[in-house]
Amino acid sequence: MGLTDGSQAAGGDGGAVRDARRSADSRPGSGLAAHVRAYVALSKPRVIELLLITTIPVMFVAASGVPPLGTALATLVFGTMSAASANAINCFFDRDIDQEMRRTRRRPVAMAKVTPRGALIYGLVLAAGSTAGFAWLVNPLSAALSAFAILFYIFVYTLLLKRRTAQNVVWGGIAGCMPVLIGWSAITDRLDWAPFVLFLVVFFWTPPHTWALAMRYREDYAAAKVPMLPVVATDQRVLLECVLYSWATVATSLMLWPVADTTPFYPLVALVLGAILLVQAHRLLWRVRAGATGPRLSTMGFFHLSNAYLALLFSAVTLDPLLAGLVN
Repeated sequence: MGLTDGSQAAGGDGGAVRDARRSADSRPGSGLAAHVRAYVALSKPRVIELLLITTIPVMFVAASGVPPLGTALATLVFGTMSAASANAINCFFDRDIDQEMRRTRRRPVAMAKVTPRGALIYGLVLAAGSTAGFAWLVNPLSAALSAFAILFYIFVYTLLLKRRTAQNVVWGGIAGCMPVLIGWSAITDRLDWAPFVLFLVVFFWTPPHTWALAMRYREDYAAAKVPMLPVVATDQRVLLECVLYSWATVATSLMLWPVADTTPFYPLVALVLGAILLVQAHRLLWRVRAGATGPRLSTMGFFHLSNAYLALLFSAVTLDPLLAGLVN
């Protein structure tokens, strides 16, 4: 089923759309393929990609080089299942507000491509499978951290914070920081200061990244009655907080240098990337203070830049222990 069909179905599903859907489902294999695609979309693969970007580099730092292949693959597989389970259960609980927002109304449960019961069962099965897999093939600590991340995302962020406070993504973002700890514990079977530094990098990075997107979809969040900061605060207040959190992100990223005893390569990359991030954050604040509003503010540029910042920073985290091995 295409996106056009899905959006029309969400808007009323007229006879022509129903006929087209029946025709598509009658073709051999088309129904199964559409069903598989719907459950893949339910897992929010783009979100999972971002989580893996932070998991893999930490394993390189923990191993002081290339991590054991079997452990790394198991961590990635069960980490993917863990994130997918949390995302699917989130879609189950948020199906009402997902239907109200342009950005989310094409999600499988909101479009009735997957039933709420199907989404919940899918999420619970993945949660049980990922936790058991971590415990069996990795270690109990990683299993416990993975289970905590799922429970925190569902019960603290989705059910407690998201619809009640503008600080939802600040504290709810803790769930998105957990892959850093999981990746480290998978290799070392313990926790140390280095993964907590990277945990804080992701923690401080999350609010400005998310608020930049929320400013673009402010009307959606308002219609769904989700009190994201851009809904309840002025643009100047939001962008001031984005600047402050960006400074905290960059400062924390530099702490990895002494804590993990990196080569000069990592702090140099962190400084350059941090400077670019801060310039863009300050530029947005200056523009809103000069009177820019609405589309002229163009916060999506900062959103995409913050994605690139995190990906490149953690790429430097991956490369640094490999460079240290070459030098030594």
